[in-house]
Amino acid sequence: LTSTLRRDIHQNSLAKMPQAQPELKKYMEKRVFCQLNGNRKVIGILRGYDVFMNIVLDDAFEEKQGGEKVAIGMVVIRGNSVVMLEALERISDK
Repeated sequence: LTSTLRRDIHQNSLAKMPQAQPELKKYMEKRVFCQLNGNRKVIGILRGYDVFMNIVLDDAFEEKQGGEKVAIGMVVIRGNSVVMLEALERISDK
């Protein structure tokens, strides 16, 4: 196969694959705990997210190893650094 044909086949197969999206709508405007790589922990109110699971937290603070809390305000966290996301408030089933 030529490289052009190979590239076209690859692009077409990627375009037809269903793209999984994070199901975070029910977490919007809720306080969440976010475990990041490197054992970092951030808590804040989820204000936004995208298909890459990049998230925007408001009124956020980082919880350091000794329990110290450092206010960081509004922050964008890249999705590839998110290990776990947990709601700290009740989530409705709507």
